[in-house]
Amino acid sequence: MKLVFASNNLNKIKEIQSILNGSIQLLSLEEIDCYEEIPETADTIEGNAILKANYVTEKYGFDCFADDTGLEVASLNGEPGVYSARYAGEQRNADDNMNKLLDALKDKSDRSAQFKTVIALNLNGEQHLFTGLAKGEITFNKAGNHGFGYDPIFQPEKYSETFAELSSEIKNKISHRAKATQQLIDFLNSTK
Repeated sequence: MKLVFASNNLNKIKEIQSILNGSIQLLSLEEIDCYEEIPETADTIEGNAILKANYVTEKYGFDCFADDTGLEVASLNGEPGVYSARYAGEQRNADDNMNKLLDALKDKSDRSAQFKTVIALNLNGEQHLFTGLAKGEITFNKAGNHGFGYDPIFQPEKYSETFAELSSEIKNKISHRAKATQQLIDFLNSTK
């Protein structure tokens, strides 16, 4: 089966390909000649995933899936949430985002947080949503060199390391994206 993954984020594409393990042939936006910036103007994570999937299906005619991910911090009323990538500004700089978040939490005792990924799948004229959560907490300092985004300051439940300190094999089993992607794979396998 071939599906377009509506993302230009090479880190995400690599991570999803690793999780899929060859079970689905992924086409990138580049491979379908989509070079424009797909709008992410919704005010929810679900809404952005739907916008991106619908954009590709409507404009290019492909079955596809799109994801959107946000980091939700309890003591910050769910911030940065849907604005996670741009939390510290339009330059989308991971270090700036982490520094802003660590600064916002400096006087907070509750550091609990969760990563949330929503995948919107457009397949055969129908849309399906899959949600994956990874619960944990925000650390006081950055640690680790793996992963991307907020991984160096997110410590998942039941682990003493951050996502950025864990191997990709472990992260790809327990992460929010892995859980949502596994639901996607299970659904696609059930439709064969």
